[in-house]
Amino acid sequence: MLNRDHYILTLFSFKWLLVSCFIGATVGSGSAFFLAALHWATDWREAHKWIIWTLPLGGMAVGLIYFYFGKSAEAGNNRIIQEIQSPNRLIPLKMAPLVVFGTIVTHLFGGSAGREGTAVQMGGAIADQLHGLFKFEKEDRRLLIAAGVSAGFASVFGTPLAGAIFGLEMALIGKVNYKAILPCFLSAALAHYATTAWGITHTVYNISEIPALSGSSILWMISAGICFGIAGLAFSVSTKAMGKLYSKYISYAPLRPFVGGVIIAGLVALIGTTKYIGLGVPTIEAAFNSDLPYYDFAVKIAFTAITLGAGYKGGEVTPLFFIGATLGNALSFFMPLPMSLLAGCGFVAVFSAAANTPIACIFMGVELFGAEGGTYIGIACVVAYLFSGHTGIYKDQIIGASKGMIAGKENKKLNDISS
Repeated sequence: MLNRDHYILTLFSFKWLLVSCFIGATVGSGSAFFLAALHWATDWREAHKWIIWTLPLGGMAVGLIYFYFGKSAEAGNNRIIQEIQSPNRLIPLKMAPLVVFGTIVTHLFGGSAGREGTAVQMGGAIADQLHGLFKFEKEDRRLLIAAGVSAGFASVFGTPLAGAIFGLEMALIGKVNYKAILPCFLSAALAHYATTAWGITHTVYNISEIPALSGSSILWMISAGICFGIAGLAFSVSTKAMGKLYSKYISYAPLRPFVGGVIIAGLVALIGTTKYIGLGVPTIEAAFNSDLPYYDFAVKIAFTAITLGAGYKGGEVTPLFFIGATLGNALSFFMPLPMSLLAGCGFVAVFSAAANTPIACIFMGVELFGAEGGTYIGIACVVAYLFSGHTGIYKDQIIGASKGMIAGKENKKLNDISS
């Protein structure tokens, strides 16, 4: 028999269905434009490789725009996290076009970056404009921004379940706000649908061989997970260290991407390949079925740390996919597990370690590679998450529950304990 609770829940569901339709349509369409533009930028760069020499100028142009016109949007993903944790100021709408422009410039001219940061910032900024119109309550605004994050992530990677969970996990390590489940899942699903409705397709990856579970295969995957966790830790520490290094020696912020661009262009010329710049999707695909140099993952860490530390825009996640897949490829030389399985598990596990979002990464692995390898994917993601320690790519994440048996970290920001 229906009671008062059911009427309240019906109103709650109807409200968030309407809100999610707006978020899904706008963020999904924005992601479609962004992905199409990113595809064009990558193809144009690879066809005109001379443009890499102009990376310092492109980087400085973006730096100048942010320095003089985009200071309120400069904190990027961490600004989104801050507003989910403690809603205070409206996220400026200009964050969306600024980060899209900055990311396209980064990829067009040859920086090493991803795209998740763009999607998260675009989603959060667009969703928060509803607060500017309708003045949501503080708790509802948290749900609103989290839903925007889910929509952005889901639509840019084609993983609606992982996107929904990512919006729930991103701001608070070890805890999930169950009130946000409906907005996040609805927004993620609708945004994914909107993106695909525009004709956008996503890269398909395949784990070709999944061995039967055994005691030895589980132990080997735990060992691989430890390696993936250490790689995620190395990435987080390296990116943060490079940012501090630029800030220490270059006080004028727009000059930092110029210097970073000089370094990246010089390294590309020195090693004679462009495989470590941009998204690196061809190398990620190759990691599933071809022998690659054992050092690919380490070089990508260096290229991305130099790029993002200098202030270039984009994100960390696709470089983390590259690092994880190529590290898994390298581990297959001495671990008795299939190359494609280790590459696929590394793909999501290094991301889990660096972003502190293990559940989202497990869902992503299942969505991308299928449920057959779900147990291996789960082991790799959880072990990597634990062994990355209390570090991460989002410095304003708050530790809701410490990892393992480590005490005394709760309710502190990552930046406060790792500085």
